[in-house]
Amino acid sequence: MSEKVNDRMRKVKSILVTQEAPTDPNSPYFKLAEKFNLKIDFRPFIQVEPVPVKEFRKQKVDILNHTAIIFTSRHAVDHFFHICNELKIEMPADMKYFCISDQTSNYLQKYIVIRKRKIFTGLKTTQDLLEIMKKHKNEKYLFPCSDIRKSDIPDFLRENGFDFTEAIMYQTVASDLSDLKEVYYDILAFFSPSGISSLFANFPDFKQNNTRIAAFGPATARAVQDAGLILDIEAPLPNAPSMTGAIELYIKQVNGAK
Repeated sequence: MSEKVNDRMRKVKSILVTQEAPTDPNSPYFKLAEKFNLKIDFRPFIQVEPVPVKEFRKQKVDILNHTAIIFTSRHAVDHFFHICNELKIEMPADMKYFCISDQTSNYLQKYIVIRKRKIFTGLKTTQDLLEIMKKHKNEKYLFPCSDIRKSDIPDFLRENGFDFTEAIMYQTVASDLSDLKEVYYDILAFFSPSGISSLFANFPDFKQNNTRIAAFGPATARAVQDAGLILDIEAPLPNAPSMTGAIELYIKQVNGAK
């Protein structure tokens, strides 16, 4: 077994990150590429698409029968208001909005005049938001979400007797990677189980060979292993809370760099 592991400890020269390229010129990925003279490419393996209004209607969700909306991302905001526009629904002035972060709540101004609305914002994490919602237990919540989502919010609402409705308003699908000739980089970095599904949807004959797989989060790590792949780099780590940090530790080990 140790011999097999040692065979995989090869020098890293190229990485494919299965997300959009960062817009920040100071991104840790660019610093990583410069520091170790790496080729790092970016390509999202999954994309988010709206649920057609016809399909949404089948859920029989009455949006205006709620007093508060939970937003956990800008995707949720975009697709919620897209559905409202399609259904010619205008949000009442007394509707309350519970947002996971300042970034999400500020994004609301794309659709509403936020200074005139009741907006409650968490610091950053789901737990922060849930603590705020505990003080507003009498609201009737609507949770716009994707067909693939974490269960922490609905589980919390259900376990604590909240009145809420889930509404699937967007869906995660595999990107079309037909123009990508090959994915045999030294490292492929994945951030969700959907990314692994997209890999095999686009490259059904994919063989890992000497390609190292990096996975962020336990669900992604499990999807890697369930797909019969070898998980070489797992993030976050106690001493490397980010994907770039975990990859850097690995590169230092296999490239002999400091």
